[in-house]
Amino acid sequence: MANVVRAALVQATWTGDTESMLAKHEEHAREAARQGARIIGFQEVFNSPYFCQVQDPEHYRWAEPVPDGPTVRRMRDLARETGMVVVVPVFEVEQSGFYYNTAAVIDADGTVLGKYRKHHIPQVKGFWEKFYFRPGNLGWPVFDTAVGKVGVYICYDRHFPEGWRQLGINGAQLVYNPSATHRGLSSHLWRLEQPAAAVANEYFVAAINRVGQEEYGDNDFYGTSYFVDPRGQFVGDVASDSKEELVVRDLDFDLIEEVRQQWAFYRDRRPDAYEGLVQP
Repeated sequence: MANVVRAALVQATWTGDTESMLAKHEEHAREAARQGARIIGFQEVFNSPYFCQVQDPEHYRWAEPVPDGPTVRRMRDLARETGMVVVVPVFEVEQSGFYYNTAAVIDADGTVLGKYRKHHIPQVKGFWEKFYFRPGNLGWPVFDTAVGKVGVYICYDRHFPEGWRQLGINGAQLVYNPSATHRGLSSHLWRLEQPAAAVANEYFVAAINRVGQEEYGDNDFYGTSYFVDPRGQFVGDVASDSKEELVVRDLDFDLIEEVRQQWAFYRDRRPDAYEGLVQP
């Protein structure tokens, strides 16, 4: 019997406040569950605007603890209600002065399995993230969920192949990549990098982008979220470049082992020859 996981992602427009943003994502999740999805993931800092278009201390107000903050508690209830695994990207405050770009992974029974903190923090026009976030310090966790082994890599991380590879070495079958990227910066890379990572590391990738324009800058988030398989092929259609969308797709996890046997990239790795890659 095929090991098929029905998975979902949401690319959303900013509503103007956290409460309505949470409510909207809850409704998308309920619809995904009605369609039979067993896992769902949301976009980068999904419960807030992408405030990193500006550098302003007022935006520290979006931060909350993980896992004990209000958003993750509410998403735990959602996971229990829907019976889905939920990937929840938020602005995390660990303690005063310690802030991270984080995603919590919640199992289908509402258990918080852990969190991933974004490693690579950009500081360029429209993406002033070093103003807010410390670099991630929790490594490359892969979570043993009700649907399989799930990892997370956040937005700007996707430009760095090392983390993709470590997630594969750690056993990932599906990696969610919640993002916020706009047309003028790297749209030509959007359909290249995640499929290339899926091929190189032989797992599924869920690439999520925000959509629309928000009040804190000129970034035009272009959506086009998608799932891609270990052969680098899109699973179904790519989402709209201008509208909010719930994407639900069937992922055949048996394809992972098939590809790994056929292409054998992990067999032919040469870590003994890569020492120079980690020299500063």
